[in-house]
Amino acid sequence: MRKINVFDTTLRDGEQSAGVNLNFEEKMEIAKQLERLGVDIMEAGFPASSKGDFNSVKAIADTIKNCSVTGLARSVHSDIDTAWEALKGSAEPRIHVFIATSPIHMEYKLRMTSNEVVEAAVAAVKRSAAKFPQVQWSAEDASRTELPFLARIIEAVIDAGATVINLPDTVGFTTPHEIGNMFRYVTEHVPNIHKAILSTHNHDDLGMAVANSLAAIQNGAGQVECTMNGIGERAGNAALEEIAVALTIRNDYYKADTGLTLKEIKRTSSLVSKLTGMVVPNNKAVVGLNAFAHESGIHQDGVLKNKETYEIITPELVGVSSNRMVLGKHSGRHAFKDKLVELGFAGNDEQLERIFKAFKDLADKKKDITEDDLFALMTEATLGDAVSYYELESLQVNYGTNNIPTATVTMKIPSQEIIQEAATGSGSVEAIYNTLERIVDAPIVLEDYRIQSISAGRDALAEVFVKVKYDGIESTGRGTAHDVLEASAKAYINAVNRTINRKKYNIERTKHVNI
Repeated sequence: MRKINVFDTTLRDGEQSAGVNLNFEEKMEIAKQLERLGVDIMEAGFPASSKGDFNSVKAIADTIKNCSVTGLARSVHSDIDTAWEALKGSAEPRIHVFIATSPIHMEYKLRMTSNEVVEAAVAAVKRSAAKFPQVQWSAEDASRTELPFLARIIEAVIDAGATVINLPDTVGFTTPHEIGNMFRYVTEHVPNIHKAILSTHNHDDLGMAVANSLAAIQNGAGQVECTMNGIGERAGNAALEEIAVALTIRNDYYKADTGLTLKEIKRTSSLVSKLTGMVVPNNKAVVGLNAFAHESGIHQDGVLKNKETYEIITPELVGVSSNRMVLGKHSGRHAFKDKLVELGFAGNDEQLERIFKAFKDLADKKKDITEDDLFALMTEATLGDAVSYYELESLQVNYGTNNIPTATVTMKIPSQEIIQEAATGSGSVEAIYNTLERIVDAPIVLEDYRIQSISAGRDALAEVFVKVKYDGIESTGRGTAHDVLEASAKAYINAVNRTINRKKYNIERTKHVNI
């Protein structure tokens, strides 16, 4: 069984998804979960793009020890040097350096000749190899690159010290047949190809990212680059969970395996979805709500008689539990902590106490506490902003079908003063947001509002996601509560606090790198 290295780029290419802005705590929590999942390489960001990205990449590299952490760099000496400063404390320092190789990119974007591109690539790899034990080189837009030139530049960068060669389908243009031909051509026409691992990175613009990744593996790729839930630039990347499960279920065909801890897939998917605000479609393969649902009577009858009639993937394989009640209102701290640790909790005692208090409050209102509920409470308590400038003290909403909805909010403001304000709206949520806008005393544009339940039942926890433009900056916010109006208020306040934190610590990201 051939081992395929998993290169996860959720924190770099995934965060380039439109509208996604992760703060430091969120990036670190995703990084820790990816480590539990067992990815081989984790691309933590683009260190040279901003001070904030440098700091988060460095912190992740210094913390994560069970997989290799890497950062992106252009073929620019300053990018390479900055990446080294961010990554030198990792368990296995690795750099991901790239340059475009297709005719259209060389002519219109780089304005360089093919000889100049080869020289720049070789110089960048040599500088990288002098610092890093592992150097990955990427031929941006490889799928639209002329094959003889691709073979020429690959041979040159391997001689310069590249240990991994990545051939991306940057714009999601190619087909499984074509990408298979490209990998076979490189294997047959690059004399020193045995000195490097071939890698594949595919975008999903034509809906073929996963199929192209699997075709590349069939034709020599020993590493696959992907993201959780397939998030990423434009239509996204190849979905990690789909590739991993496909290789497992069809190991008879592919004769390859990732070695991932597959039971962590569902939890990793849920965490990424929650923190990015990108909802997983119900019909999404492997991790969607309907992935293991059977509506047809014929299918139901078959599954009851033998699951393998219509169920090729068991829910347990990817960590989907029965979601039964796991704790109750009489559960003690010890049992509660044990369950949180099982769910991946690695916080401090103060965070544990906050989660336990929230759990007790929820248990007074909700009969059955599920794993999903605990996971939501854990995320809410451990991933707050570094500083909460505005804090909700109390909320009251008056609503009637023949009355004008009115919201009264009591809140602690940055000066630590407690103030109270009220406003009306055409609906309860609008009344709340009009009130909060008065307290913040600045125009806020609500660009997106989404609400969903954490679990089933009338007493389910509500989770609200918002996108706002505050003080000229777009920001997202999340809120979880037993009451949908309280969750709505929390999400709005969270978005405001995130905006202030982004301004204060100057961590606005450059989001125009695309490989």
